[in-house]
Amino acid sequence: MLTKVKAFAPASVANVSCGFDILGFPIDNIGDTIEIERNNTGKITINPIKGPGTLSTDPDKNVCGVIAKAMLKDLGKSDGIVISLTKGILPGSGLGSSAASSAVTAFAVNALYGNPFDGKKLVEYAMLGEELASGTKHADNVAPATLGGFIAIRSYDPFDLINIPVPENLYCAVIHPMVEVRTELSRNVLKKNVPLKTAIKQWGNVAGLIAGLFSSDYNLIGRSLEDHIVEPVRSLLISGYAEIREAAKNAGALGGGISGSGPSIFNLCEGEESAKAVANAMAKAADELKLPYEVHVSKISTTGCRFVE
Repeated sequence: MLTKVKAFAPASVANVSCGFDILGFPIDNIGDTIEIERNNTGKITINPIKGPGTLSTDPDKNVCGVIAKAMLKDLGKSDGIVISLTKGILPGSGLGSSAASSAVTAFAVNALYGNPFDGKKLVEYAMLGEELASGTKHADNVAPATLGGFIAIRSYDPFDLINIPVPENLYCAVIHPMVEVRTELSRNVLKKNVPLKTAIKQWGNVAGLIAGLFSSDYNLIGRSLEDHIVEPVRSLLISGYAEIREAAKNAGALGGGISGSGPSIFNLCEGEESAKAVANAMAKAADELKLPYEVHVSKISTTGCRFVE
């Protein structure tokens, strides 16, 4: 049995425009790295966390500690483990920062003990971290970060995940404007009731997006990336949102929207060159608005968590 594991989990885009709380996919060039080592102390220890953000090293207040504790209990193990986490995702970016930490912890602990749990169960453990971080057990970030590819959450009760094919030439361009959007505020602005007419339009777009992904119909994917419920209110919290989205559209993006609760903005594109052009256009718009930012261009990751040498 292994005594040490080092692993990586990618950042992720959740909601995917019309798929609020039920759709997500990972991007492959940024993420969190964890190293977990087993010992006989009987204690969970979290070393000082490297990278952006200020996170607690108290095992009861850190997503890694909460997940590791739950998994060890279910495995009937009294081992101690030491966790070393390197953050590659800025907390509050809307790119699944807590989800990456949660996913990679579940993946690494599972590997340390011979992989007793399947992928779906790992997602359920990772959701414990999301509950600690945001107050709810949602899977639209942790599922794709764990498993890779487009994931749809069909149901939480019973828990049911659907793997959706990723078209071969589908890329994502993401810009993270360095503006603060508090998750609590982004939740509070959402309307409690949605008119039936609006809901029907949203359901149509979800159906179109799923069908477009299955058939690699880029035109249908683009037509379906329209959010009638969440984007109209959340976009008002993101400085420069309209200008950046317009720049992406003019540069050839299929479509996009807010990543998670923001402020990151994603756009899906057909091909790497198109994605680079869209990223450059978004960056130029942010420059004109005098907004600090980071940009990322990535093929949709199909691997999720993976081992690191």
